[in-house]
Amino acid sequence: MKKRAGAVVDSPDRLNVVVEGSKILGDFMAESNVRIDGEIQGNVTSPSKVVIGQNGFIKGNLICAEADIEGRLEGHLKIEGLLTLRSNASINGDISTSKIQIEEGAKFSGSCKMGNYVAAEQKDAVTSKEDVVY
Repeated sequence: MKKRAGAVVDSPDRLNVVVEGSKILGDFMAESNVRIDGEIQGNVTSPSKVVIGQNGFIKGNLICAEADIEGRLEGHLKIEGLLTLRSNASINGDISTSKIQIEEGAKFSGSCKMGNYVAAEQKDAVTSKEDVVY
């Protein structure tokens, strides 16, 4: 996942919001920050920050640069930078991130792999090339 050169993705006027009461069926991709207070049944991908509000829910995988989760997620998380799990967060799935911050009361069920996310992705790509038999 790479940010496009010259794109202003962290600008506050480029915020995608899924408001409470909204439901998206299918994958959701955004080039800028995302706030989810509704429900998404599908994968969410963004090269920026994703915030899941207290009433937000994702049933699918989340891939982004940073994530701040207060709601629920059922799926795998791949976060390049900091993952913050707030006290009301509930995660059911595996986590791969560079850094994690967990508040007291947050819940998650699954494995957690920390380290340099980008380096791990590149290493996995090299390993899979080495596994090919010619």
